[in-house]
Amino acid sequence: MKTLGLFIVGLVGAVLIYATIDFPPFGDPGSPASTHVSPRYIEKSLEETSVPNVVTSVLADYRSFDTMFETAVVFSAGVACFVLLRVPSRRASRPRQYRHRLTGLTFRVKDGREINLPLQEFVPVDSIWTPHDFIVEKVSRYLIPFIQLFGLYVIAHGHYSPGGGFQGGVILGASIILLSVSHNLRTALRRMGEKTSALFSPIGVLIYAGTGFLCMVLGYNFLDYQALAALLPGGPIMARSHGILLVEIGVGMAVMGTMVWIFKNLASRGLYDEGL
Repeated sequence: MKTLGLFIVGLVGAVLIYATIDFPPFGDPGSPASTHVSPRYIEKSLEETSVPNVVTSVLADYRSFDTMFETAVVFSAGVACFVLLRVPSRRASRPRQYRHRLTGLTFRVKDGREINLPLQEFVPVDSIWTPHDFIVEKVSRYLIPFIQLFGLYVIAHGHYSPGGGFQGGVILGASIILLSVSHNLRTALRRMGEKTSALFSPIGVLIYAGTGFLCMVLGYNFLDYQALAALLPGGPIMARSHGILLVEIGVGMAVMGTMVWIFKNLASRGLYDEGL
């Protein structure tokens, strides 16, 4: 089976490499992309979408179908990791480890037995344990809100500067992962639980697709944002800008939720009780 898989991968790779012969040379000024595609976007983007950032207008307007399915692929990756890794029941025999907050002394409880400890004095730590670092924990704690604020800025300001839903979603997801790495997985789960991260992904995709269906309900084509002018102020061109912002929010939610969802399953081996 392994040999067959390698043969199929090699065959598909050879076909793809052979297909590149028909591509225009890199940097060819006579290629279709250089003669009419790129100039069309550069010259008409601001006029048609009221978005100064050409990259955002191309991804979320001119190529909105492609970006929507890219968002769906991100969501599918999260579902695949969940199906493959998530363990439905916890292992009762798994040992637990605790650390005393003041002294740093740690001890392990074997055979999965539960004990009641004052949470203000003891904190559970992961089995694959690294020494507690007060500086790393506190710096990360104060830095994470600013990282999240910057992630929201990147999503909301993607119209006018480098950024957008994918970039902002990655920053927001990284902030939750940083919380998990600097503290522990349980702390991150208290801030953003499994159900929350799992719901962010489909909700983001639904916001994107729902914007397109709303345009159809209003009598326009799918993802033709000028239809939103009937609901939003500013005219058809500004409505396209607002429509791009809506789908960027959906992309950011999907990317953030999927990143956190995948990390939690990988870090805990699908158990959600202890992380790395």
